[in-house]
Amino acid sequence: MDYVNCTLCPRACGADRTAGERGFCGCPDTALVAKTMLHRWEEPALSGSGGSGAVFFGGCTLGCVYCQNRAISAAPTGTSMDSAALRRLFEDLIARGAENIDLVTPTQYLPTILPALTPKLSVPVVYNCGGYESVQTVAALEGLVDIYLPDMKYADDALAASLSGVTDYFATAGAAIRAMAEQVGPPQWQGDQLTRGVIIRHLILPGHIENSLKVLDWISDTFAPGQVLVSLMRQYTPMPGLAAPFDRPVTQEEYDGVLSWMYLNGLDGFTQEDSSADTAFIPDF
Repeated sequence: MDYVNCTLCPRACGADRTAGERGFCGCPDTALVAKTMLHRWEEPALSGSGGSGAVFFGGCTLGCVYCQNRAISAAPTGTSMDSAALRRLFEDLIARGAENIDLVTPTQYLPTILPALTPKLSVPVVYNCGGYESVQTVAALEGLVDIYLPDMKYADDALAASLSGVTDYFATAGAAIRAMAEQVGPPQWQGDQLTRGVIIRHLILPGHIENSLKVLDWISDTFAPGQVLVSLMRQYTPMPGLAAPFDRPVTQEEYDGVLSWMYLNGLDGFTQEDSSADTAFIPDF
């Protein structure tokens, strides 16, 4: 894994980032850390009492028009760090009480991040991503990542193309998430804290509950009962300039319909209150 002829994400654009080429993500050949925090708004099984040790990386391999982290994802921003600096950052978060190290949108910087994860940290490592990953990249994470936290955003590739700029999201994310689950196995716990496993996040989009129902069907059809956890998110917060129906939050009726489908499919995991759809929960970048 390196920054030459970059194939870190499924776009496989081939940019030589060591020569100043930036490719789709626009990222350089060193990690950009936009923010670190003890994040208390992740799923309870991750945040615990100490908070998740979140490290937000600048840039992204997707291009979601509704992204809440757009301030750091659309144009890569942050402090440049090498592997040694990242390791010190992780250890500082752990010393401050972090329940885990939560790598947020890390894929574009894996050549810098992976050396920082060796030797093994004293807390679980969470890989928090948009789901649009290659199976080869997931394989490279074996033994270094304990908990995968991918999105499964779309079962509708036309929706993925219009909102995130990818035409092969469903099949690509599906293969990657299956590889994640095979790699780390079913959820493992220490008390109320998840120490290993996969939590599949799905953000309900206003006006598109059919997409959500199909995503939940896919999870139910793909994984054995208890093999993965689901986080059903209603925190969609309209960003400026979006047209209907994306200019409004998810309604109670929409959320209740998808939540009922989750339960009918026998899926376990996490849900959100309507108060989660608030800009107050977006980190201050």
